[in-house]
Amino acid sequence: MKGAMQTTTKGVGPQPRWHAAWAPWSHELRLLRRSHLAVAALVLLALLTALAVASGLCEVQRQQASIARVLQLQQGELAEQAALVAAGRDAGASAYYTFHSTYDPPAPASFLALGLRDASPHVLRVRALALQAQLHEGETHNPELALLGRLDYAFVLVYLAPLFLIALMYDLVSAERAAGRLGSLLALPGGQRLWLRRAALRAGLVFGALALPVLAGAWAGGAAGVWADGPSAGVLGLVLGVTAAYVLFWAALALVVAGRGWPSATNAVALVGCWAVLTLVLPTLVQLGIVRAVPAHQGAELMLAQREAVHGAWDRPREATLERFFQTHPEWRDTAPLPTGFHWKWYYAFQQLGDESVATQAAAYRQALLQRQRTTVWAGALLPGVAVQTALHRAAETDLIAQLAYQDAIARFHERLRRQLYPQLFHDRPFGVAGFEALPRFEPAPRGQALPAAALLALTLGPGLAAVALGAVRGWRRVWVGGPAWAQDR
Repeated sequence: MKGAMQTTTKGVGPQPRWHAAWAPWSHELRLLRRSHLAVAALVLLALLTALAVASGLCEVQRQQASIARVLQLQQGELAEQAALVAAGRDAGASAYYTFHSTYDPPAPASFLALGLRDASPHVLRVRALALQAQLHEGETHNPELALLGRLDYAFVLVYLAPLFLIALMYDLVSAERAAGRLGSLLALPGGQRLWLRRAALRAGLVFGALALPVLAGAWAGGAAGVWADGPSAGVLGLVLGVTAAYVLFWAALALVVAGRGWPSATNAVALVGCWAVLTLVLPTLVQLGIVRAVPAHQGAELMLAQREAVHGAWDRPREATLERFFQTHPEWRDTAPLPTGFHWKWYYAFQQLGDESVATQAAAYRQALLQRQRTTVWAGALLPGVAVQTALHRAAETDLIAQLAYQDAIARFHERLRRQLYPQLFHDRPFGVAGFEALPRFEPAPRGQALPAAALLALTLGPGLAAVALGAVRGWRRVWVGGPAWAQDR
């Protein structure tokens, strides 16, 4: 028998170190696979994430197709206008009847967080008339439908992923106590590390269910020709880092609650209450507080004020209007006097004055929006969901900063268009097809603005709470093996 035992031992041989380290994780994974609820939850989360990523890709494709169609129609319209210019149309009439298409192409990562692109226009046709009214008369949406939003990755991560983590971890300790195994598990060497291993395994699987569809969507978008380059490694790294930090935050919070020794039902109610407060109640209250603390007029009000200034110019003396224009644009003062009838330089002069009349209001409106954005960013220091959304929208370039960058690109193009037309308007120079074809073309806003501080906050919230949870687990002296009657699972 001794020889047989030796032979068996020699046959098995020493196990490698990685096998000994992996054995507890493999055992926990087998136990988790036996839980049909846990497996179903992970599969459902992966399917919802894949659906959100696919929905985002479809929306990006729709927006790109819309931009391509508008640009194609723009070429035909410009050809028609060029033919009319060749037939004798002057610069003023051509500028009045020619619409120029501006567009905001979606960033490669916009399929993950649609942000303001869901409600704000990404294509806008402008003329050489007063600009402010054109900026704020874009597409309109049904407000009830806009409240619903779209299913994108940011929504799944911020609102749904915590619920799946709660479902996987709320009875992490209480279920063992109810089964009568808690005392034996705590008596094992390193028994307290068991909870960290189980929590880490569940958090890692949730992260995988979220991250794999994101990587697959980034690859599929490039393979399907949705974009040429695709999201950069830095952007994908930020998205995955924010995802990991947010998952770690909720896993650590669930572990802390699970270690309080409460029954499973109490743990579930406490964690769902934390989810409701951190993702629904507090962000809503903070948003209402920001709106009250930083008032901002609607863009429609700015548009109406500018239109009143423009329409009122028809009732004012033409010479007085030109004199006001020359005060801010003295380079056009040495022009011929106005003729008796209508003249385009007077018309475009009061269009320019209409923009200048609301310039202070427009600047105040912009500053109010930026102040709201900055306040929301710093609210992420206390609200992890807000920090994650802010970081994802910035990485996807679908936030207010990107929208204002698009408006700035339109304003720059509009200024170039005016400067190209003013010499023909004020000096009565011939226009011709060559002048029409020399008009500027719109250039989209540059990409890659700096990430806000909320992105860094989102990356530190999860590890910070995880350290707190680790300290709490190590400090557990009694995990309610017995406890009072109200703490017992029924």
